[in-house]
Amino acid sequence: MSFKTIVDIFLNNWPMFLRGAGMTLFISIIGTIVGLIIGLCVGIIRTIPIPERGPKRTLLLVINKILSIYIEFFRGTPMIVQSMVIFYGTAQAFGVQMNRVFAALLIVSINTGAYMSEIVRGGIVSIDKGQFEAAQAIGMTHLQTMTNVVMPQVIRNILPATGNEFVINVKDTSVLNVISVTELFFQTKSIAGATFKFFEPYFITSIIYLIMTITITRILRSIERRMDGPANFIMAGNQMQVERPEDIVRKKQGQ
Repeated sequence: MSFKTIVDIFLNNWPMFLRGAGMTLFISIIGTIVGLIIGLCVGIIRTIPIPERGPKRTLLLVINKILSIYIEFFRGTPMIVQSMVIFYGTAQAFGVQMNRVFAALLIVSINTGAYMSEIVRGGIVSIDKGQFEAAQAIGMTHLQTMTNVVMPQVIRNILPATGNEFVINVKDTSVLNVISVTELFFQTKSIAGATFKFFEPYFITSIIYLIMTITITRILRSIERRMDGPANFIMAGNQMQVERPEDIVRKKQGQ
Protein backbone atom coordinates (compact mmCIF):
# COMPACT_ATOMS: atom_id res chain seq x y z
CA MET A 1 0.00 0.00 0.00
CA SER A 2 1.26 3.46 -0.93
CA PHE A 3 -0.08 6.94 -1.43
CA LYS A 4 0.34 6.48 -5.18
CA THR A 5 -1.93 3.41 -5.08
CA ILE A 6 -4.64 5.40 -3.28
CA VAL A 7 -4.39 8.21 -5.83
CA ASP A 8 -4.49 5.76 -8.76
CA ILE A 9 -7.58 4.01 -7.44
CA PHE A 10 -9.34 7.34 -6.91
CA LEU A 11 -8.43 8.66 -10.36
CA ASN A 12 -9.49 5.43 -12.06
CA ASN A 13 -12.79 5.15 -10.17
CA TRP A 14 -13.77 8.72 -9.26
CA PRO A 15 -17.05 8.60 -11.26
CA MET A 16 -18.25 5.69 -9.09
CA PHE A 17 -17.20 7.47 -5.89
CA LEU A 18 -18.99 10.62 -7.10
CA ARG A 19 -22.20 8.77 -8.01
CA GLY A 20 -22.17 6.98 -4.66
CA ALA A 21 -21.65 10.21 -2.71
CA GLY A 22 -24.42 11.89 -4.71
CA MET A 23 -26.85 9.07 -3.97
CA THR A 24 -25.89 9.15 -0.28
CA LEU A 25 -26.55 12.90 -0.05
CA PHE A 26 -29.81 12.61 -2.01
CA ILE A 27 -31.22 9.90 0.27
CA SER A 28 -29.99 11.68 3.41
CA ILE A 29 -31.42 15.09 2.48
CA ILE A 30 -34.83 13.82 1.35
CA GLY A 31 -35.04 11.33 4.23
CA THR A 32 -34.20 13.99 6.82
CA ILE A 33 -36.68 16.53 5.42
CA VAL A 34 -39.53 14.01 5.18
CA GLY A 35 -38.58 12.57 8.58
CA LEU A 36 -38.71 16.07 10.09
CA ILE A 37 -42.19 16.61 8.64
CA ILE A 38 -43.31 13.25 10.05
CA GLY A 39 -41.77 14.14 13.41
CA LEU A 40 -43.51 17.52 13.51
CA CYS A 41 -46.90 15.95 12.72
CA VAL A 42 -46.49 13.12 15.23
CA GLY A 43 -45.12 15.47 17.89
CA ILE A 44 -48.05 17.86 17.53
CA ILE A 45 -50.60 15.03 17.63
CA ARG A 46 -49.04 13.48 20.73
CA THR A 47 -49.24 16.78 22.60
CA ILE A 48 -52.95 17.38 21.92
CA PRO A 49 -54.67 17.62 25.34
CA ILE A 50 -56.76 14.50 25.98
CA PRO A 51 -60.24 15.27 27.34
CA GLU A 52 -61.48 13.46 30.42
CA ARG A 53 -64.34 11.71 28.61
CA GLY A 54 -66.11 11.38 25.28
CA PRO A 55 -65.36 9.84 21.86
CA LYS A 56 -62.52 12.31 21.27
CA ARG A 57 -60.69 10.87 24.28
CA THR A 58 -61.00 7.32 22.91
CA LEU A 59 -59.83 8.40 19.45
CA LEU A 60 -56.80 10.27 20.81
CA LEU A 61 -55.84 7.36 23.06
CA VAL A 62 -55.97 4.92 20.12
CA ILE A 63 -53.95 7.26 17.89
CA ASN A 64 -51.36 7.85 20.62
CA LYS A 65 -51.02 4.10 21.15
CA ILE A 66 -50.46 3.47 17.44
CA LEU A 67 -47.90 6.28 17.25
CA SER A 68 -46.13 4.95 20.36
CA ILE A 69 -45.83 1.50 18.74
CA TYR A 70 -44.45 3.11 15.57
CA ILE A 71 -41.87 5.10 17.54
CA GLU A 72 -40.79 2.20 19.73
CA PHE A 73 -40.46 -0.19 16.78
CA PHE A 74 -38.33 2.06 14.58
CA ARG A 75 -36.22 3.36 17.47
CA GLY A 76 -35.76 -0.12 18.92
CA THR A 77 -34.69 -2.01 15.78
CA PRO A 78 -31.61 -1.51 13.55
CA MET A 79 -32.10 0.22 10.22
CA ILE A 80 -30.45 -2.70 8.44
CA VAL A 81 -33.17 -5.03 9.75
CA GLN A 82 -35.87 -2.52 8.81
CA SER A 83 -34.42 -2.41 5.29
CA MET A 84 -34.63 -6.17 4.91
CA VAL A 85 -38.17 -6.34 6.29
CA ILE A 86 -39.53 -3.44 4.23
CA PHE A 87 -37.84 -4.28 0.91
CA TYR A 88 -37.63 -8.07 0.84
CA GLY A 89 -40.41 -8.74 3.35
CA THR A 90 -43.08 -6.79 1.46
CA ALA A 91 -42.04 -8.46 -1.82
CA GLN A 92 -42.38 -11.93 -0.30
CA ALA A 93 -45.48 -11.31 1.82
CA PHE A 94 -47.51 -9.07 -0.49
CA GLY A 95 -45.83 -9.48 -3.87
CA VAL A 96 -44.92 -5.78 -3.96
CA GLN A 97 -41.56 -5.13 -5.62
CA MET A 98 -40.53 -1.60 -4.68
CA ASN A 99 -38.00 0.51 -6.51
CA ARG A 100 -34.76 0.35 -4.52
CA VAL A 101 -34.27 4.11 -4.30
CA PHE A 102 -37.90 4.62 -3.27
CA ALA A 103 -37.50 1.90 -0.64
CA ALA A 104 -34.34 3.60 0.64
CA LEU A 105 -36.11 6.96 0.92
CA LEU A 106 -39.05 5.31 2.70
CA ILE A 107 -36.80 3.49 5.17
CA VAL A 108 -34.69 6.54 6.05
CA SER A 109 -37.75 8.82 6.27
CA ILE A 110 -39.83 6.70 8.64
CA ASN A 111 -36.77 5.84 10.72
CA THR A 112 -35.85 9.52 11.02
CA GLY A 113 -39.49 10.40 11.72
CA ALA A 114 -39.54 8.10 14.76
CA TYR A 115 -36.51 9.85 16.27
CA MET A 116 -37.60 13.34 15.27
CA SER A 117 -41.08 12.86 16.78
CA GLU A 118 -39.55 12.42 20.23
CA ILE A 119 -37.21 15.36 19.66
CA VAL A 120 -40.16 17.54 18.62
CA ARG A 121 -42.29 16.35 21.53
CA GLY A 122 -39.47 17.20 23.93
CA GLY A 123 -39.16 20.63 22.32
CA ILE A 124 -42.89 21.26 22.72
CA VAL A 125 -42.92 20.09 26.34
CA SER A 126 -39.99 22.42 27.12
CA ILE A 127 -42.04 25.50 26.14
CA ASP A 128 -43.39 27.37 29.17
CA LYS A 129 -46.96 26.27 29.97
CA GLY A 130 -47.93 29.90 30.45
CA GLN A 131 -47.71 30.39 26.69
CA PHE A 132 -50.22 27.59 26.09
CA GLU A 133 -52.57 29.00 28.72
CA ALA A 134 -52.26 32.52 27.35
CA ALA A 135 -52.95 31.37 23.79
CA GLN A 136 -55.98 29.40 24.98
CA ALA A 137 -57.23 32.40 26.95
CA ILE A 138 -57.30 34.60 23.84
CA GLY A 139 -59.29 31.94 21.94
CA MET A 140 -56.59 30.10 19.99
CA THR A 141 -57.15 26.44 19.11
CA HIS A 142 -54.45 23.84 19.72
CA LEU A 143 -53.44 23.99 16.05
CA GLN A 144 -53.28 27.80 16.06
CA THR A 145 -51.23 27.74 19.25
CA MET A 146 -48.78 25.29 17.73
CA THR A 147 -48.53 27.17 14.42
CA ASN A 148 -48.24 30.74 15.72
CA VAL A 149 -46.72 30.46 19.18
CA VAL A 150 -45.02 27.15 19.86
CA MET A 151 -43.55 25.78 16.62
CA PRO A 152 -41.40 28.83 15.72
CA GLN A 153 -39.64 28.36 19.07
CA VAL A 154 -39.52 24.58 18.81
CA ILE A 155 -37.97 24.58 15.33
CA ARG A 156 -35.13 26.81 16.53
CA ASN A 157 -34.61 24.68 19.64
CA ILE A 158 -34.50 21.37 17.75
CA LEU A 159 -32.27 22.62 14.92
CA PRO A 160 -29.06 21.20 16.47
CA ALA A 161 -30.72 17.80 17.00
CA THR A 162 -32.06 17.88 13.44
CA GLY A 163 -28.59 18.59 12.12
CA ASN A 164 -27.21 15.74 14.17
CA GLU A 165 -29.88 13.43 12.72
CA PHE A 166 -28.89 14.56 9.22
CA VAL A 167 -25.24 13.67 9.86
CA ILE A 168 -26.30 10.28 11.26
CA ASN A 169 -28.36 9.63 8.14
CA VAL A 170 -25.38 10.37 5.90
CA LYS A 171 -23.44 7.62 7.67
CA ASP A 172 -26.34 5.21 8.17
CA THR A 173 -27.21 5.10 4.47
CA SER A 174 -24.32 2.63 4.21
CA VAL A 175 -26.62 -0.10 5.57
CA LEU A 176 -28.81 0.30 2.48
CA ASN A 177 -26.25 -1.68 0.51
CA VAL A 178 -28.08 -4.80 1.75
CA ILE A 179 -30.91 -3.94 -0.66
CA SER A 180 -28.40 -3.03 -3.41
CA VAL A 181 -28.91 0.73 -3.33
CA THR A 182 -25.95 2.23 -5.19
CA GLU A 183 -24.88 4.61 -2.43
CA LEU A 184 -21.27 5.32 -1.50
CA PHE A 185 -20.59 2.13 0.48
CA PHE A 186 -22.10 -0.08 -2.25
CA GLN A 187 -19.97 1.61 -4.91
CA THR A 188 -16.87 1.22 -2.75
CA LYS A 189 -17.58 -2.47 -2.27
CA SER A 190 -17.85 -2.85 -6.05
CA ILE A 191 -14.53 -1.05 -6.55
CA ALA A 192 -12.83 -3.21 -3.90
CA GLY A 193 -14.15 -6.37 -5.56
CA ALA A 194 -12.96 -5.26 -9.00
CA THR A 195 -9.46 -4.19 -7.91
CA PHE A 196 -8.92 -6.85 -5.20
CA LYS A 197 -7.77 -4.02 -2.96
CA PHE A 198 -9.72 -3.16 0.17
CA PHE A 199 -7.78 -0.74 2.31
CA GLU A 200 -7.37 1.91 -0.37
CA PRO A 201 -11.00 2.17 -1.58
CA TYR A 202 -12.40 2.16 1.94
CA PHE A 203 -9.83 4.70 3.07
CA ILE A 204 -10.93 7.00 0.22
CA THR A 205 -14.56 6.43 1.21
CA SER A 206 -13.87 7.30 4.83
CA ILE A 207 -12.33 10.60 3.70
CA ILE A 208 -15.39 11.34 1.53
CA TYR A 209 -17.76 10.62 4.44
CA LEU A 210 -15.64 12.85 6.68
CA ILE A 211 -15.72 15.71 4.18
CA MET A 212 -19.50 15.44 3.81
CA THR A 213 -20.24 15.33 7.53
CA ILE A 214 -17.85 18.19 8.38
CA THR A 215 -19.30 20.35 5.58
CA ILE A 216 -22.89 19.65 6.68
CA THR A 217 -22.02 20.44 10.31
CA ARG A 218 -20.41 23.77 9.35
CA ILE A 219 -23.40 24.78 7.19
CA LEU A 220 -25.90 23.93 9.93
CA ARG A 221 -23.92 25.86 12.54
CA SER A 222 -23.89 28.86 10.22
CA ILE A 223 -27.69 28.61 9.87
CA GLU A 224 -28.05 28.46 13.67
CA ARG A 225 -25.96 31.61 14.08
CA ARG A 226 -28.04 33.43 11.48
CA MET A 227 -31.26 32.43 13.25
CA ASP A 228 -29.87 33.64 16.58
CA GLY A 229 -29.07 37.08 15.15
CA PRO A 230 -26.18 39.30 16.27
CA ALA A 231 -24.92 38.67 19.80
CA ASN A 232 -24.79 42.40 20.62
CA PHE A 233 -28.35 43.17 19.40
CA ILE A 234 -30.11 45.84 21.48
CA MET A 235 -33.72 46.93 20.92
CA ALA A 236 -33.81 50.61 20.01
CA GLY A 237 -35.85 52.79 22.32
CA ASN A 238 -38.23 53.97 19.60
CA GLN A 239 -38.92 50.49 18.20
CA MET A 240 -42.23 48.79 18.87
CA GLN A 241 -41.92 45.96 21.37
CA VAL A 242 -43.81 42.76 20.57
CA GLU A 243 -45.99 41.65 23.44
CA ARG A 244 -46.07 38.02 24.46
CA PRO A 245 -49.46 36.26 24.71
CA GLU A 246 -49.21 36.00 28.52
CA ASP A 247 -48.61 39.78 28.79
CA ILE A 248 -51.77 40.43 26.75
CA VAL A 249 -53.78 38.20 29.10
CA ARG A 250 -52.41 39.96 32.20
CA LYS A 251 -53.41 43.33 30.76
CA LYS A 252 -56.91 42.11 30.00
CA GLN A 253 -57.27 40.72 33.52
CA GLY A 254 -56.09 44.01 35.00
CA GLN A 255 -58.73 46.04 33.12
